Amino acid sequence: MKRVKIHDKEFELFISNEKIQSVVQEMAEKMNAELVGKDPLFLCILNGSFMFAAEIFKRINFVESEISFVKLASYSGEHSTGSVKELIGLNENIEGRTVVVLEDIVDTGITINAIQQQLKSMNPKEIQVATMLLKPDALKKEVDLKYVGIEIPNDFIVGCGLDYDGHGRNLTDIYSVVKE
Repeated sequence: MKRVKIHDKEFELFISNEKIQSVVQEMAEKMNAELVGKDPLFLCILNGSFMFAAEIFKRINFVESEISFVKLASYSGEHSTGSVKELIGLNENIEGRTVVVLEDIVDTGITINAIQQQLKSMNPKEIQVATMLLKPDALKKEVDLKYVGIEIPNDFIVGCGLDYDGHGRNLTDIYSVVKE
């Protein structure tokens, strides 16, 4: 599909699924080289990161790793609310462990900064962040990102886990809002 309509907005194809899969493969190869022997806990930030996390995790080729999920919210509609509230917390003990946070997109940096602060208080060995997408022009907080898939402009996007009021996550490509 070249265009999709979600709620009141039109979106056009921005990043193909083929490009996404290629980028995810490259990221996983780096992780496989750098994380082997560290028994990392991959931490998927729900809801948006579930598709990215699945694609990364199925490409991790060493046995000593786990995946868990936390749910945080910082968006309402197409805009960040500027605050993060924890909805579902982490149950695993991460003290002394390598934690790899899997995030679909880092834009303002508010969400990833908040999760990094929460995780630091649990004394992990190290925290690494892998994000499928980065909007450098939207950053409001300084963030340390280990793995970055694609840098994109500060446009509103949907697909591959990213949504507009809950819709559009199921799209395998990523679409950008059509500016009027």
